[in-house]
Amino acid sequence: MSIGDDTDSLDEATNVFMAARPHLFGIAYRVLASTTEAEDVLQEAWLRWQGADRDVVREPKAFLATVTARLALNVAQSARVRRESYIGPWLPEPVDTRADPQLGAERAEALDTAVLFLLERLNPVERAAYVLREAFDYPYQQIADMLETSETNTRQLVSRARKHISSERRKPVEATEHRRLMEVFLTAAQTGDLAVLEGILADDVVSYTDGNGLRGASKFPVVGLVHVSRYLAAFAPRFWPQKEIHWVEANGGPAALVSAGGTAVVLLTLDISERGIERAMWVMNPEKLAPYVASLDGGTTFSSRTPPCASPERVLVGHPVVRYPGRPKGRSPWLAAQSVRHVAAPRESRGDRADPAARPDPNERPWGQDGPEASQIAGLSGRTG
Repeated sequence: MSIGDDTDSLDEATNVFMAARPHLFGIAYRVLASTTEAEDVLQEAWLRWQGADRDVVREPKAFLATVTARLALNVAQSARVRRESYIGPWLPEPVDTRADPQLGAERAEALDTAVLFLLERLNPVERAAYVLREAFDYPYQQIADMLETSETNTRQLVSRARKHISSERRKPVEATEHRRLMEVFLTAAQTGDLAVLEGILADDVVSYTDGNGLRGASKFPVVGLVHVSRYLAAFAPRFWPQKEIHWVEANGGPAALVSAGGTAVVLLTLDISERGIERAMWVMNPEKLAPYVASLDGGTTFSSRTPPCASPERVLVGHPVVRYPGRPKGRSPWLAAQSVRHVAAPRESRGDRADPAARPDPNERPWGQDGPEASQIAGLSGRTG
């Protein structure tokens, strides 16, 4: 085969991959609830696709979806261990859905921050099965093939996941009411208005702050109407002065991006039912804010404290090095070696294995840990933030 033929073949492979990319990202993100990990999965899927015997692949999109689902499942299994060492509550990494409200899926299911948060409590196989069925409407047998299990077991996995979601989450309010209550909440939170806060919070409301040890981020959930309202009221004088609130969209719904001096500080999303606000979810971790902020107007509106991140080229043995098309630059470290080494490609074509690159030291934190001082409130659920 001539060099020209190789180039044409690679161009065609690139076009196929890019056409499927929104669908593949939608699968990986929903399974992992992390844009950075989803991009890593797509990087590996591209390498598998580049090295596969594409002439024998009858349905490229199905092949790529299977590779992506299996890689995401593998990463999800290792992520459970990593997240056990996470400092404080772990929340899904926000994603900008303005351009694609359904994020590459048939339906905008398993995309809401509250649903992704609940899915994290399932085991990775249940989560993957639920995502593939509810968001992408794959037939049960095809899901079974993708996850290498039986159709009967797949139906049971999806059923358990549905029961978990329905038991843990009440029906959300309509979009207009959600926006109205969010505006009321923000006004009351800024002024420390206890009466208003107590009137819009559900009795068993929970406030989660994701900071991974960042100073100013509560390391424990605050639980209950009285505790949450008092926490917010005491927090107001220290946090809200000199802050600006920007209405944005995240995960298919309204969100508030709070900034100070042009630097994003926290992204707030609320889970609201007819009873009131069920969950307040505050993402303060700079590593999670940075990719989201970068997606807003090309990252020119805000900045975000985030560690510098190398993006070394990864080599597919025996093939020319071609960078994964469509990956945002400088977003995340590469997958750990064990995350990708043992993932099988679909039976149609195994392809070649990639040599995993060395992962940066996860304990190295070259960015500042400064953040707004959190109120230390004694007596709130027996803990202080």
